[in-house]
Amino acid sequence: MTSEQAVAFLLFAAAAAGTPGPSNLLLTATGANVGVLRGLPCLLGVSIGMGVMMFIVGFGLGSVVLANPTVLRALNWIGAAFLLWLAWKIATARRSEAAAGVKPVGFIGAAAFQWINPKSWLVCASAAGTYLSAGSGSALTQAMAFGGLFILASLPCCFVWLAFGASAQRLLRNERARRTFNIAMGVLLAGSVVLIVR
Repeated sequence: MTSEQAVAFLLFAAAAAGTPGPSNLLLTATGANVGVLRGLPCLLGVSIGMGVMMFIVGFGLGSVVLANPTVLRALNWIGAAFLLWLAWKIATARRSEAAAGVKPVGFIGAAAFQWINPKSWLVCASAAGTYLSAGSGSALTQAMAFGGLFILASLPCCFVWLAFGASAQRLLRNERARRTFNIAMGVLLAGSVVLIVR
């Protein structure tokens, strides 16, 4: 991968990671409910999980999944069900639960979430289709570069969403404001299901 290709991919990755989507809504809700420090495992799970997915899709799994409509449709429905469950959990979260030590979405949950997140699949398929080049080395080398560069670009971009949620804690001091925020985040996340099942 040339330096020009690396810069172009980093810009793509920053735009993909920084724009609204299910993972960033999850990070915002996590930050609002447990703060930045307790939300760091979720942040790392989103970034590293997406980087691993970028590697695997770039190396070839994406073409297999995208070529099989039955597998793709099953992933879509599983993803929709999980997003609705997660939206419900976010919308019904209470301050007392966070204070009582209920665990936020951690590293493994956030990393696994990328595999059913429709935006993640679109980003990875787009990256593989756009940035894989016959003259830039083996598929393995390019896929490793994609995964590493995506993690590098996504950590600061996704951190902004986690920090935004954490800064909203000041505005969400009473139970009613926090409940309204959680419901709004849950509704937005549930609304993203339309992208999967249409």
